[in-house]
Amino acid sequence: MDIFTNNTGLLLLLVVWVIPWKIYALWTAAKLRHKGWFAALVILNTFAILDIFYIFYIAKKSWNQVKGAFFGVMQGRKKS
Repeated sequence: MDIFTNNTGLLLLLVVWVIPWKIYALWTAAKLRHKGWFAALVILNTFAILDIFYIFYIAKKSWNQVKGAFFGVMQGRKKS
């Protein structure tokens, strides 16, 4: 039994969950010039836990800001 063959759905779900959080956290860290956080977020893969912590507790983004960034991109609107 190959783990990737049997758990393809789980792997896909994890990728779909992690990638948007990772991108948003890295973008935010770069904009705020948090070099240490940027490096940590690039190196550590915590299944988006560290990314979510950074976004809400360090960068102090509200859920509405995050939601607007995610859904604005999906709808083709540019968000700053």
